[in-house]
Amino acid sequence: MKIVIGSDHAGFEAKEKLKKFIQTLGHDVADFGCYSADPVDFTDVAMLVGEAVKNREFDRAVLIDGFGGAMPLAANKIHGIRAVCAYDIISARFASAHEDCNVICVGGKTHGELALQEIIKTWFNTPFEGGKYQKRLDKIVAIESKY
Repeated sequence: MKIVIGSDHAGFEAKEKLKKFIQTLGHDVADFGCYSADPVDFTDVAMLVGEAVKNREFDRAVLIDGFGGAMPLAANKIHGIRAVCAYDIISARFASAHEDCNVICVGGKTHGELALQEIIKTWFNTPFEGGKYQKRLDKIVAIESKY
């Protein structure tokens, strides 16, 4: 898969490690920043990454901030983006199996390297189940179209 990754300054260190890990899984990874631990606004990175996924330049995205909750606030403002904060392998599995999320958000300050790797690996390896979950996603698309 073609993956885009991005972080704010609080997620920078974790992003650098996750980028390498995702490459070892056989995925192509593009880094949309940030490129140092200097302060940046999470919204700017989330918009760049979200737009790239929306425009189908990439299959999926990984966003990292300090706790995983800020990035989805911004990314979910983009039509067609389904960003979920995953805090363990169960939430990562549901994010993919039930929500077919195309952007996973994690906390670089709240999880260690191995936990983040397991969350990301679970998300990549879990297929969307469709069925009743597709009907629910269709309702989200209808809401997006309305507002």
